Amino acid sequence: MADFDAVLKCWGPVEADYTTMGGLVLTRLFKEHPETQKLFPKFAGIAQADIAGNAAISAHGATVLKKLGELLKAKGSHAAILKPLANSHATKHKIPINNFKLISEVLVKVMHEKAGLDAGGQTALRNVMGIIIADLEANYKELGFSG
Repeated sequence: MADFDAVLKCWGPVEADYTTMGGLVLTRLFKEHPETQKLFPKFAGIAQADIAGNAAISAHGATVLKKLGELLKAKGSHAAILKPLANSHATKHKIPINNFKLISEVLVKVMHEKAGLDAGGQTALRNVMGIIIADLEANYKELGFSG
């Protein structure tokens, strides 16, 4: 519970501008891990030079961060939120679990730089994301998806 609280303490700047923060997270993900861009069919054809500031990427990033905010605020009691997310990402989008680990590390960096997430908060965010990803992976296994 303390880890969730530590992350939520720095969540204000994210909530204040989901679109900008989401754009930063996805832009960085695509630049640091270009292979991840192919997992988003509507972004696959966007040139690396055109990723930053792309409105569609920022809008999707906002969606990702809003859902993460719901998961954080649930403080571990997130089964009802996570199950449909796992279902869509396993059966429809076919997103391998490792990609959630990649975006988690990008999120740690962006929150450190833009939301003042200190070293303790970064550890807390990694812990929280570890819990969420483990639960996501358990849902994947129930669905028979070995992402």
